[in-house]
Amino acid sequence: MAPETTLSALREFCAERLGAELAARFVALARPGFALTAAGPGEAAGHSRFGGRALLEPGTPWPAFEGFPLSLLAILDTDALAPWLGDLLPAGTGLLNFFYLDSDSEQCDPAAFKLAAKFFGNEPQVGRVIAARSAHAVETTPPARSSAFAPVSWVASPGFAFPDPWDRAYDTLELGPEADDMARLMPGMYIEDLLTEWSQRPGALGSEDIAFGWPEFPTGSSPWMPDGEDPNLHHHLLQLSSRNEWHLGGDGGWMHWSTPTEALRAGDFSRAIPTPDIW
Repeated sequence: MAPETTLSALREFCAERLGAELAARFVALARPGFALTAAGPGEAAGHSRFGGRALLEPGTPWPAFEGFPLSLLAILDTDALAPWLGDLLPAGTGLLNFFYLDSDSEQCDPAAFKLAAKFFGNEPQVGRVIAARSAHAVETTPPARSSAFAPVSWVASPGFAFPDPWDRAYDTLELGPEADDMARLMPGMYIEDLLTEWSQRPGALGSEDIAFGWPEFPTGSSPWMPDGEDPNLHHHLLQLSSRNEWHLGGDGGWMHWSTPTEALRAGDFSRAIPTPDIW
């Protein structure tokens, strides 16, 4: 189904529950994204996968934090995802390699754990996103002390994502005259209560691993940005849940990366930052 067709069906679904005017304003918050699930033979979205070796252009240095090598966690093949993303990022962006300081998995080097203890998990330096043109990228062996995870290729199922109910994005959503003071205090929860059968909506992303779209936060929040920057000036890139080989946080956690929207549209990923949700 084409993005426009899915979005039209989504508006109809929401209009039945919110009314046409509020539904139109709410659906305007929707962002195209992809549910990422394990791929069978021939199903993978290009080179999109969890783990494996990095795909970098020759001469690209392996990213490090205070001299300690980061670990590759995932790759998104934006050439395979581009038809659903429209003009969100430049044509030919290619492969996005997602790195982070692994201090929690069974593979992590003890020195990484000590280094991570000095910093909060969303310091810009502990994560990196490096783009590589598909025609030039080559598999790159990780350096010593960098964790290497078994590759799991991804199917990328397209749809539309919405902000977490507690996200600050809802602060600008006009709810209409029917909403009371409590609804205006918690607009995201007000909308969620009205949207019955929400999991059955057109374009639902039924996965804990998501590319682009909006981030989900099990703890109920929005991304915490360094220096108090408005998170709605950023665009979500990847949500990665904990799995057997890789783990984030104490009891658990989901990893996210985001980047300023204007940088994304320019194809500049040097300003991408990690925004983890740890519990």
